[in-house]
Amino acid sequence: MKTALVTGASSGIGAATAARLAQNGWRVLAGVRQAGTAPKGTEEVILDVTDPPELELDGLDGLVNNAGIAVAGPLEYLPPDELRRQLEVNVVGQLRMVQLLAPALRKSRGRVVNIGSISGRSALPFLGAYAMSKFALEAMTDALRVELRPWGIHVAIVEPGTIKTPMWTRERPDPPDEALALYGGRLAAFREFALKRSADGAPAEAVAKVVEHALTSERQKPRYLVGRDARLRAGVEHLPDRLRDRVYKRVLLGGT
Repeated sequence: MKTALVTGASSGIGAATAARLAQNGWRVLAGVRQAGTAPKGTEEVILDVTDPPELELDGLDGLVNNAGIAVAGPLEYLPPDELRRQLEVNVVGQLRMVQLLAPALRKSRGRVVNIGSISGRSALPFLGAYAMSKFALEAMTDALRVELRPWGIHVAIVEPGTIKTPMWTRERPDPPDEALALYGGRLAAFREFALKRSADGAPAEAVAKVVEHALTSERQKPRYLVGRDARLRAGVEHLPDRLRDRVYKRVLLGGT
């Protein structure tokens, strides 16, 4: 029986991935922050990636680095502590998990699958901090893929587009009054667009299927795009910069 550890397994992509692997015969260690929130059929591990416990494993066939948060708002008014929190969870925490589990992965010639985002290629307005973290995760994946290759440890990144996940539906604090005075109309237009797209997003199970492929395929890809909008945004990024900006302004902000 192969063993995988999935971080952020209490909901969304992490829960779907943990459940799918367990159903297909894996021993799944489900990393969650609160007791009693791991999917059925998995082994719950209380785990905060910003301060992970020492994990003693004889071997590990797969690490799915899924835990993540999204900090939103205009960068001009982004509190430094919020940026640090964004990067601490989405970047530093992911690397810390690899560092802790590299010995176990080396024993099993295991695989690492980082859950990135199309935002790691395509930064949208008002999601700059989130995109910064996902761009960094892309760089981390590229470096690790080469560094860990001598021990047969494959490293891949999955880049979903809009997914139906609680991360995008949680209530967020309003920006300060100064920010609303300057950005209010554009923020409202972007929120309306984002809520609509979230409702139409692909199911988390679609990402879980791709993660399983990355963990099991004999010909693992370095990157996996998931979802129609991810492919569309990847295409937009090939446009000249000024044209790209005009497209996003019209589509996301209603031309404001």
